[in-house]
Amino acid sequence: MPKSKRLMELMMTVNRKRKFTVKELAQEFGVSTRTILRDLQELSELGVPLYSEVGPHGGYQVLKERILPPIAFTEDEAVAIFFAVHALRHYASLPFEAKSQSALQKFYHYMPGDVRDRIDQMKNRVDFAPPARQISSPHLSILLDAAIRQSVLLIDYESRDKRSLREIQPIGIYTRNGLWYCPAYCWQSEGIRVFRCDRIHSAEHTKKQPLDLRGIHLENREWSSKGEEEGLTLRAELTRVGVQACESAPWPIPELHVRADGSGWLAGSITRQDVPFYASFFIGLGQEATVEQPVELVDCIKQKLSELAAKYGS
Repeated sequence: MPKSKRLMELMMTVNRKRKFTVKELAQEFGVSTRTILRDLQELSELGVPLYSEVGPHGGYQVLKERILPPIAFTEDEAVAIFFAVHALRHYASLPFEAKSQSALQKFYHYMPGDVRDRIDQMKNRVDFAPPARQISSPHLSILLDAAIRQSVLLIDYESRDKRSLREIQPIGIYTRNGLWYCPAYCWQSEGIRVFRCDRIHSAEHTKKQPLDLRGIHLENREWSSKGEEEGLTLRAELTRVGVQACESAPWPIPELHVRADGSGWLAGSITRQDVPFYASFFIGLGQEATVEQPVELVDCIKQKLSELAAKYGS
């Protein structure tokens, strides 16, 4: 086997195994241990993060930051990847902000001159501009990692009315209107809640036994109705303008339904504790929305309007 091909296969092998001995690799590749040692040294010089351990149970292992083997991209594929990362540059917070910038720099640096010119032109011709936000969400990476690994976090969270410590098991993270949100099972509320990521002051892993939430994720929306206490059925008719306003709302539930003429309705389940939030939202829509149920929400809207009338005079 040519040396170049052996080094390539060796790189893929050590990334797959993560922990191995020189003898194991020598037997697998049919070469001497001395040859494998030289190859490992070359991989280390190329940037593969290898760590050696001495002793009867020693060997080599690849550190957490593994180096992936070279992948051949077409010009259009490379430009598409650059575009995908570049499109997120306006967000104040990203789960892999530093890593994405590093990846962009590598792509750009190794591109031929004409491809770099194409990328430069693309950057000036298309853009995604979310609403400008001064607030940041520094804990996106740990929230996403906990959702992937099915682990429980202890967070310091500041809600609308108080600040408290909560144990949560994240389901995922998503962004709307320039803000990041994290639906998660909350042990304090005994149900699934949506947390504003910028209101999380700290987050750390715990040893608490997680729930089995592997079947609940952002795509299937099952989390929108699980664990809710005292669920209230919401239905509100919307004008065409009301539909447009709800399409940009930061919450994914209740579901928005749109008719052919552009009007529509909202339908879904909300919790009693969220009634004041929805009351303020629908008051903001004015004549563009008509709340039909629940009665608790209608009464809350009436109360808020009465308080506003009293404040500004009838």
